Amino acid sequence: MSEQRSYDVVVVGGGVIGLASAWRLAQAGATVAVLERDERLPAGATRVAAGMLAPVGELTFGEPELLELTLVAAELYPAFVAELEQESGMATGYSVRGALHLALDRDEAEQLRRIHDLQRSMGLEAEWLAPRACRGLEPGLTPSLSGGVVAPGEGSVDPRALSAALLAALERQGVEVLTGTEVSEALLEGERIVGVRSAAGEELRAGSVVLACGAWSGRVEWLPESARPPVRPVKGQILELRSPGGGEAPIERIVASERVYLVPRAGGRLVAGATVEERGFDTAVTAGGIHELLREAYRLLPDVAEMELVEAMAALRPGTPNNLPAVGHGELEGLILATGHFRNGILLAPLAAARVVETLESVAA
Repeated sequence: MSEQRSYDVVVVGGGVIGLASAWRLAQAGATVAVLERDERLPAGATRVAAGMLAPVGELTFGEPELLELTLVAAELYPAFVAELEQESGMATGYSVRGALHLALDRDEAEQLRRIHDLQRSMGLEAEWLAPRACRGLEPGLTPSLSGGVVAPGEGSVDPRALSAALLAALERQGVEVLTGTEVSEALLEGERIVGVRSAAGEELRAGSVVLACGAWSGRVEWLPESARPPVRPVKGQILELRSPGGGEAPIERIVASERVYLVPRAGGRLVAGATVEERGFDTAVTAGGIHELLREAYRLLPDVAEMELVEAMAALRPGTPNNLPAVGHGELEGLILATGHFRNGILLAPLAAARVVETLESVAA
């Protein structure tokens, strides 16, 4: 006879969305278990994320709903981090030093001007700067600039440190985090999910199940096909660089062009990313992807040529047809979705967690 445990909520997925949701659920009084098939945490895209908190700079045309979500999440972040750091006793690498979005030629400047006009029309905090002013903020930038936009309210967090703090907070809340635990079957009673069975045969019963499987959310075979959200994997490659001799990172704030973003971290580290590849579940680090990131990073910040290449990584972001996250009630009674955050999972984590709790409370009401 298989072992059986019971909880108020089982969260399937140990990325930042799943961990943050579990933390908030436990704070709301629920008994919670987190299941993650990987042996190590953080898992999935969270482990590879750059940690940008940049709703203004990431603004694109035709996505007002996404902008609203990211702005709300950015407002939540300072209190979210302060509470988490206090409860866990751990730093998250959170800082608000601003972001500088740059154009390297005339065509890029025209496009950046259009985005800046959109930013201003929406009342967002952003200012156009001439090339000299850009280099005044970040002296290491290439002289070949055509201008830029500074967004002083943007920030970043270290996703691995954030996840470690969440795990410590979950331990304090008595949440069970089961790594190396793959779900093989949903426990169903009619049209209601009442828990899951692990590949090892263990039954974990729960009043609600949170689907936070990131890019795999649309392919989880343990859910009926009709209950799987329309989520697809979108590959991203990223590099971590380090200043020689333990020096500081060559930039103070986030610096980005059309083709690359550079995020400074503690310890003289610099993260470079931006690739977006529709290649299914392929997570190979490729020479072409790394070459592209290094080339564009060097064009923007020549000092990267002297930095040590620490790590090259690839992961899968959870994309949706409309680029909006899928958070709320699922197709099965008792199923709560928390997925589809694409490039904004780290930024949207506090908001997603709050909405998962709201969804659960709406069921109980």
